[in-house]
Parts: sequence; C-alpha cells; structure tokens
Amino acid sequence: MTGDARLLEVIRLGHPTLRAIAEPVPEEWFGSGRLADLGRDMVRTMLEEHGVGLAAPQVAEGIRLFTYWVPGTDDEPEIPPVILVNPEIRPVGDDIEEGWEGCLSIPGLRGMVPRYRRLKVKAHSIEGDPVSLTADGFHARVLQHEYDHLDGIVFLDRMASTRSLAFEPEWETYVLAAEPDEE
Repeated sequence: MTGDARLLEVIRLGHPTLRAIAEPVPEEWFGSGRLADLGRDMVRTMLEEHGVGLAAPQVAEGIRLFTYWVPGTDDEPEIPPVILVNPEIRPVGDDIEEGWEGCLSIPGLRGMVPRYRRLKVKAHSIEGDPVSLTADGFHARVLQHEYDHLDGIVFLDRMASTRSLAFEPEWETYVLAAEPDEE
C-alpha cells in the first residue's frame, strides 16, 4: 500500500490548518488519483512517524479525511491501515474512560484524555464506497482523536486536567514504569 507513496511533512501545533475546521471531500474527488495519492502518502507518513493515526489537516490538507491503524494485542487482532473520508462518529452509550494520548503534531508530549469507550462510524472509502463500523476501547480512542483533528481540536483541548501532561522520556520513566503489567 505504501510502495510509491511520498513522505509528507507533519505540521505542528501553531500552524493555522491544525486549528481550522476541515471541509468535506467533494464527491467528484472519490475514485480520483488525487485522493488515492493523498491516502497512500498519509498511510506511509503515519507508519514512518510511528503513529497510529494521521488526519489530513496534520499534513496541511484542510479536508475531512484521516487514516489509522490499530496494533494487535493478545486479545485483539491488528487492524491494518484504514482511510476514512468524510467520517461521522456517534458515541454508543455513556461509558467514558481516560487513557494516554500523544500526537504527531504535538511531538514529545503525552496526557490523559477522556474518551467514549464505544462508538459507531459512518464514512466513505477513497473510492466513495460507504463504510460503517463499531469501535471499542483503543480503536474508539484513535478514531475520536483523528476525528477531532477534522474540527480543529487537539488532545490538549480534551484533557480534563493538564496535571498528567508529561514529556515522553519522563512518561516512559515515571509513568509507564510505575504501571503494573496487565498479565
């Protein structure tokens, strides 16, 4: 999927596109080389930057598109890279859980962010085909994080408190080292 893809520049907090509301992808773009190229380039960039998601505004494209993948665990299989165009999300239930997040556009920082535990997504593929899915846990967290980028929102805006905010080396040393193994 990423063979001929270009590596894109990930913009950082302060760039105006990151805080703007993205425009819907026009119908005539579906199935186009432009959309396919952008999706492929974004997947490559996301993977090379060691991210689990990347929204078009993060590469200075003000359109409603993002890509993501979910690493496998002992309990859940990997979800390979997916590209969603013009997504809509809806929480399922009221369950909210806090979890650690970081962002390629805010490099080096981590913080605790409350997110819905479960949600439904309706979107389109880059070909224009309808996509519908239900996501739970980390999968739902990634989708909400990327969807926020389409509305000019970053994870810092969603934090209930900034007290958990930590630079990654300190987060690894003091936070991750103090958490019990989940085995």
